[in-house]
Amino acid sequence: LVGKYTELPDAYKSICESFIHAGAVNDCKVRLSYVNSEKITRENVAEKLGRMAGVLVAPGFGNRGIEGKIEAVRFARENGIPFLGICLGMQCAVIEFARNVLGMADANSSEMEVTPHAVIDLMEEQKGVTAKGGTMRLGAYPCVLKKGSRVAEAYGTTHIEERHRHRYEFNNAFLEAFEQAGMKAVGLNPDTNLVEVVELANHPWFVGTQYHPEYKSTVKRPHPLFVSFVEAALRTQQE
Repeated sequence: LVGKYTELPDAYKSICESFIHAGAVNDCKVRLSYVNSEKITRENVAEKLGRMAGVLVAPGFGNRGIEGKIEAVRFARENGIPFLGICLGMQCAVIEFARNVLGMADANSSEMEVTPHAVIDLMEEQKGVTAKGGTMRLGAYPCVLKKGSRVAEAYGTTHIEERHRHRYEFNNAFLEAFEQAGMKAVGLNPDTNLVEVVELANHPWFVGTQYHPEYKSTVKRPHPLFVSFVEAALRTQQE
């Protein structure tokens, strides 16, 4: 688990519980290693993540530690390690792909810096908001999954509803370039066309969600994405 609040594991309590639920379904115990994203560099990422069966880049806000998260994404993508990115973790996956696959060296989120390649940008309805308190996209929203995608297979359906907490989103101006290069938008909001889920076509298991799947996982109903992620990590470990 790559994040910047790793010295306080309870910051990721819902994610940890989701792994317990998913481990039970897969008849295994998930052993989490907490890796501080502020301490990850290109030089040491293999040392820190090379023995992992799966990599989850956690949610968060702000610029601190983001470059380490992006390095973690790159390592998982290039080495075929099962990957799940949640909220900012998904956005880091988009930024990494733009930089290292699409060749947009200055790609970033407009939350972090001003750039002509703002592949993650402020949601349209947020652009006129100056008083930010209580204005983010919050709560449950519908999502339509692409038939035949890995995510739709995990859910067993193409119509889902998941919980959100964010202001920034995938910038659809770049969507065609991403899709042509292999990062597919496989989950869309039916009303706004907001990209909710991305996955890589040529990777064993690589998924990013703008929503928070951990908020809906319970003992009786483990979240299907965590179940599928743990299953993929088990395969990697066995191989």
